Amino acid sequence: MPMDAEPASRRAGGARSPRVRARGPRLRTVRAYAFGAAGLLLAGCASMPDHGEIRPLGASQGVDSQVRVFGVPPADKASAAEIVDGFLEAMTSDDPQLETARKYLTEEAAKSWKPGSAVTVLSAGLDRAQVRGEKDPERPRWKVTGKKLATVDERSAYQPETSGGQYEEYLQLVQNEEKQWRISTPPTGLVLSESDFQRIYMPVNKYYFAGGTLVADPVYVRQRTDPDSRMDPTTQTVQSLLAGPSRWLGPVVESSFPTGTELREGTKSLSYDGQNTLRVPLNEKADNVAQPQCKKMATQLLYTVKDLTGSRLDQVELLRSDGKSSSLCSVTEVSAAAIAGRPKIPDYQYFVNDEKRLVRMKLDTSSQDQQSRPELVPGPLAANAPFKVSSAAVTYDERRAAVVSEDGHSLYVLPLVGGGAMPPPVYVGKGGKTDTLTPPSWDAAGDLWIADRDPQRLGLWRVPAGAGTAEKVQVAGLDGGRITSLKASPDGVRIALLVERGSRTNLYVGRIERPDGKGDSSAVSVRELRPAAPQMAEVTAMSWAPRGRLLVVGRESGGVQQARYMLADGSMVAASLPGAAGLSAVAVAASEDEAKPKPVVAYSKEDGIVWLPPGAQWRTVAAGGQAPVYPG
Repeated sequence: MPMDAEPASRRAGGARSPRVRARGPRLRTVRAYAFGAAGLLLAGCASMPDHGEIRPLGASQGVDSQVRVFGVPPADKASAAEIVDGFLEAMTSDDPQLETARKYLTEEAAKSWKPGSAVTVLSAGLDRAQVRGEKDPERPRWKVTGKKLATVDERSAYQPETSGGQYEEYLQLVQNEEKQWRISTPPTGLVLSESDFQRIYMPVNKYYFAGGTLVADPVYVRQRTDPDSRMDPTTQTVQSLLAGPSRWLGPVVESSFPTGTELREGTKSLSYDGQNTLRVPLNEKADNVAQPQCKKMATQLLYTVKDLTGSRLDQVELLRSDGKSSSLCSVTEVSAAAIAGRPKIPDYQYFVNDEKRLVRMKLDTSSQDQQSRPELVPGPLAANAPFKVSSAAVTYDERRAAVVSEDGHSLYVLPLVGGGAMPPPVYVGKGGKTDTLTPPSWDAAGDLWIADRDPQRLGLWRVPAGAGTAEKVQVAGLDGGRITSLKASPDGVRIALLVERGSRTNLYVGRIERPDGKGDSSAVSVRELRPAAPQMAEVTAMSWAPRGRLLVVGRESGGVQQARYMLADGSMVAASLPGAAGLSAVAVAASEDEAKPKPVVAYSKEDGIVWLPPGAQWRTVAAGGQAPVYPG
C-alpha cells in the first residue's frame, strides 16, 4: 500500500480492527482535496475479507467538505464479500450517476436502482454478515444492519428516528455470464453513516408562504454536484423549492409557483452576474403569471438561495421559457423584505424584575456595555403598582402584553400605552392551585397561547386575538405528556413544546393547523409532533431563533448543560453558544430577526438575568429577575 494511503479500517479514527483480514483483492477509495486552485490526490487502500463473519464497516473520518470520494470498480473475480463491501463504500462516492456503485449490481438492478429516492442515515457504520438462503444455499445472501438515526425522503426532508430502530436490509448476490458476483437486490436509496451524510449533504431552508408570511422549510442538498441530476447545489436547491414543500409542512403553507413549474429544460447550473443578480430560467408553466404573483415567486427564490449562499445575493430575476432571456419579473433584497411579511425588529427586551414587575430594556450588540437600564413598561401595568406578575409575552408590534399573575393562576392582556384599571383575566385556572400556567406566547396571527399544568385543565389553550374566550387545542401525539413550556414560531405555523414524561423533559415541534372553511374545522389544532432535539437527554429552556432554528438549553446523556442552535427538524446542531456549561439557564430568549440581530438573553438561577455580547462571555443584566422574552 502506498505511503499516503488511508486504510478504510482507520477512517473512523480508531485502530485497525482485528476482524479485518488482508485476503483477496483489495479495493480502494480515491479522495481529492482542493487547496485553492491546486488539487492533491490521495489514494487509500482497504483490506476486504472473503469470509462471512460479522464485520463493522467504518465511516469516513470526520466531516470535511473538501473531501471528494470516488469508488473503485469491482476487481476481476472479486469474492461475494468484496462485492458487498465495495458497493457499500461506493455509495458514498461523488461519481456521476454513481456509476461505480452501479457496477457492483446486475444489469437489471443497475437500471432500476434509484439512489436519489431516499437516504437512510445511520449513527455509525454498517455491520454485514453472510446468511444462507433456505431455498438456494449456494447463492450468497448478505444481511446489512446498523442503528438507524434518520431518513431523508424524496423531497429532501429530514425525519429523525424516534424509536431507536435498527436498519436491516438483505443483499442477494448472483453470478453473471462472466461468472462475476453481482448484487441483484440493492437497498432502496442510499445508506450512509452520519459522518458521510454530513460530508455529502448540507442543510438549507426553502421558503413558502403561510398567509402573508414566509416560512422556512428545512431540507438537505448535496454539497457538490449531484451525481444523478448533475446539478450544482444552488440549482438543486431551486429545483427542490419548485417541487413543493415537505410533507410535514405542506398542509399549512403554499407556493406561489404554478403547479408544474420547473427549471427550463437542460438547466444544470445557476450563476450570478457582477451585480450579484441570480437569473432563473423557468418553463412555460410560469410564463403568464401576474406581476404580484411573480414577485412572490421571486421572493421565495431570493430567501431560499440567500439561505444557501449567505449575503452574496442582492437580486433575483425570473426568466421566461422562450430561451431569449426575457424577464418575467425581479425583486431586490429590499423589495423582497416588504413582500416576505416578517415581524418587525424588536425595540426592547423584556423580563420580570425582582419586584415581580414587567420591565423593558435595550441591549446593543455593538457594545459590551448595557445601553439602557431596565424600566417599567408603560400602561396599566406601571399604573397598578400592587399588581405583580410571574411571566409575560409581548406582541410583535409591542403594543400589548400578556402577563401571568404572580401566583401563576390567571392570564391578563393589557395595552402598553395609557393607563386605567386592570381588565379582567382572559383565562383563569380552576381549583385555586398556584403556579399552574406556563409563560404565554403570541403568534404572528395575533393569537395568544398558554399551557395549563393543572390536572383539571391539563393541556394547551389558545385565546383568539388575545381577547376572545380561551379554547382548548387538541395536540395529536402528546400521549399523556404534560406541557411545561411553549413558544409559538414567528411564522405562525409551528409551535415548540417542552413536554414532561416521567422524569424527562423533551422538546417537540408541532404544526399549527387553522380553520380553512372546509367541513367541520372550527378548532385550531396541533398535529404531528416531532422531536426537535433528539440528541438532548434533557431540555430546560428554548426559544425560536433566526431562519426557523431553535435555541435550545439542555444536556446530552452524561454531559454538561449547553446552549445550542438546532435545526427545527431535529437533524443537527447548527452552532453552540460559548460559556453555557455553567449557566444553569431555565429560560432563554433569542430575537428571530437576522438582519439586525439582538443579543441572547437568559435567566440563570445563580446569576439572574444575563446576556451574551458578541465575542464575549455572559454578562449580568440584573442580579434578580426572571422570565426574559423578546416580542412573540
